[in-house]
Amino acid sequence: MDIRQVTRRLLPKISSPQVLKNLPPELLPQLAQEIRDVIIETVSRTGGHLAPSLGVVELTIALHYVFDAPRDKIIWDVGHQAYAHKLLTGRQDRFHTLRQYGGISGFPKRAESPYDAMDTGHSSTSVSAALGMASGRCIKREKGRVIAVIGDGALTAGMAFEGLNNAGDQNKDLIVILNDNGMSISPNVGALSSFFSRKLTGRTVVFLKKQVEHMLRSFPGIGDELVAWARKSEESVKAFFTPGMLFEALKFNYLGPVDGHRLDHLIETLSNVKNLKGPILVHVRTIKGKGYEPAEVNPTGFHGLGKFDADTGEPKKSVSDVLSYTEVFGDTLVRLAREDKRVVAITAAMPDGTGLVDFRKHFPERFFDVGICEQHAVTFAAGLALEGLRPVAAIYSTFLQRAYDQVLHDVCLQNLPVVFAMDRGGMVGEDGETHQGLFDLSYLRHLPNLTLMAPKDEDELRHMLFTAVHHPGPIAVRYPRGQGIGVAFSSTLKKLPIGKAEVLREGNDILIMAVGASVYPALKAVEELEKQGFTATVVNARFVKPLDENLILNLAARHGRVLTVEENMAQGGFGSAVLELFADKDLTGLAVKRLAIPDTFVEHGSPAILREKYGLDAPGILKAAQGLLEKPAQPKKVVWGSFS
Repeated sequence: MDIRQVTRRLLPKISSPQVLKNLPPELLPQLAQEIRDVIIETVSRTGGHLAPSLGVVELTIALHYVFDAPRDKIIWDVGHQAYAHKLLTGRQDRFHTLRQYGGISGFPKRAESPYDAMDTGHSSTSVSAALGMASGRCIKREKGRVIAVIGDGALTAGMAFEGLNNAGDQNKDLIVILNDNGMSISPNVGALSSFFSRKLTGRTVVFLKKQVEHMLRSFPGIGDELVAWARKSEESVKAFFTPGMLFEALKFNYLGPVDGHRLDHLIETLSNVKNLKGPILVHVRTIKGKGYEPAEVNPTGFHGLGKFDADTGEPKKSVSDVLSYTEVFGDTLVRLAREDKRVVAITAAMPDGTGLVDFRKHFPERFFDVGICEQHAVTFAAGLALEGLRPVAAIYSTFLQRAYDQVLHDVCLQNLPVVFAMDRGGMVGEDGETHQGLFDLSYLRHLPNLTLMAPKDEDELRHMLFTAVHHPGPIAVRYPRGQGIGVAFSSTLKKLPIGKAEVLREGNDILIMAVGASVYPALKAVEELEKQGFTATVVNARFVKPLDENLILNLAARHGRVLTVEENMAQGGFGSAVLELFADKDLTGLAVKRLAIPDTFVEHGSPAILREKYGLDAPGILKAAQGLLEKPAQPKKVVWGSFS
C-alpha cells in the first residue's frame, strides 16, 4: 500500500482514549495500521524518532484501551516512542506540526496535554518518577494506577535499577512495562542485555526434559502421572531460566514475555494486572521499526532521522560536500588513534550519533560502548587514564550533564587526562528543551584543572582534538550539531597554545568576542556594521577556560565597548567569565553586553529559527552591537602584560 494514500476510517474518530475503548477489539489491528501510516507519513516530512514509535503502536493502543488515562498515569521513559500516544490523546489535528517551531513536541510535555504525565527526554527516569507518583497517591489516598514504560536499553542505566530496587522495597502499587526490542539507539551492549536476549537452546531444553522425565518415571506407580504434570509445568520450568528471576529478586511480580504486537495478548495481560497489588513488571517483546521494512532492517538508522522518502526510506539531503562536525570528529579521532596507541574511545550507547563507527571498525580493542550509562562512562574513562591511556569520551552535551559529579570527582579532582568530546553543543533544534546543549560552558567552566575549548569551524575542531589528546589534564571540546562551515583542512595538525584566543579582525569602535558557532555570525555582523561607518575587532575566544586574560583586558580597555556572544546560558558562561575578569582586575568604565540565552529553557524548532529568536544570528549580533555603540564608554590606555 502506498503509505501516502492513508486510509483514515478509524483514527480520525479517536479524539481521546475514552472513545478508543468503544472500538471492538477486532478493529484494533486496523487502527494500529492507520497509526503507523500517519507516523511514517508525518516523520518523512518533519524528521523525528520513527523506529521507536513504530515499535510500540500495539502496546500504546493496549495501554489506553485498558487503563484510564489521565487518571491513570503513563510515563514514557525517554519519550521518543510516544507518537502513537499523541495521536490517541487528542493531538491528531496538530500532529503534522511535530517538532516544528510552534508545533507539538517530539517528547511528552505536560504543558501540551493532561495525558502527558511527565516531561521526558533523557533515559531511565520513568521508574523513579512513577514510584514517586505512586507514593504520592498513597499518601493522598487517591485511586488510579501508575505505569512506567521503559525500554531494555534504558534499563542498562543505574538509575533505572535504583528505582526498581526502591520500588520493590516500598511495595507500592506500580506497574512497569519493559519494552524489550534488543535496541536502544544502537544495538544494546552489556551483560544485562545479553541476559534479556538469552534463550534456552533447543538442545538444552531437550536435554533438560529428558533428564527430568527419566527421573520422574523412576518413581514406582506414579511416574507417568508426574511426567504428565511436568509437561504441563514445562513453561514454568523454562520461565525459571528467564529474566523473571532478576525482577522477582527485586520483589516484582514478573509476567511475560508477551508478544508486543499481539493486541489480544497485550489487552488480556494488562487487564489481568490492572487490579493487582504491589510492584508488577510486564515483559513485552517488540520489534523496533515494526511495520515499515526500511526501519525494521535498519532500526539504528531510523531511530532518529531527518526528512526521508516514505516510499523508499532514502533520506532527503541537500547536496553538499561539507562534512558535519560529527564526521570530522570521527575522522580525526581515527587519525589520532593511528598515530598514538594510547588513544581510546568511549560512547554511551551512541557510536553512530557521536561519529565513532569507523573508530570501532579500525580499533575494536580500543573502542568501548558502555550502554546508556554516562556516569559509568566518565569514571571508566578515569580508570583508563590512570593506566596511562588517553580516553576520549564522546558524549552529547545534554547527556554529559548526567555525569557532572563524575567529571568533578573522578576526573578533575585527580587531574586526569580525559578528553570530553561534547557533540551537539549549543542549539540542537527540533528535539527541544531536553536536548539543547546550552549549559555545558556553565557547568564545566568552574571545575578546577579543566580546560574548555570550542572551535569556530571544523578545521579548528581537528586542531583542538590534537591538542586535547596531548594535554596532560582534563580537557573538553564542545562543538555544534550539523554541517561545518566548509573551510579547507590544514595538511598537518598542530597544538593550540592553551588559553590563547585568535584575533580575526581589527577595528576601533567595539570589541566583539565570540565562542564556537557564534564566531562566523559575528564576522558577518561586523561586515554590515562597517557599512554603517563603524569598525570592530572580532576575537575567536577558542578557550572559555582559561581565558586569554591579557588579550581581553587590553582590547577591552582600548575599545571601551565589549560584546560577548555564545550559544549558552548567560548565567555562568563565557560572558560571565569575561565580566568576572573585569571585576577581578578592576577594569571599569566599560559598556558591556552579554549576548546569550536568557534564564529560560529553549523550545523546539530549527536552529536557524531559534538563533533568530534569541538574537544569536548575524542580524541579532548586529543589533546588539548597534545598541552598545549608542552607550557611553571610557576607553583606557592600560597594558596588562604581553598578548602577542
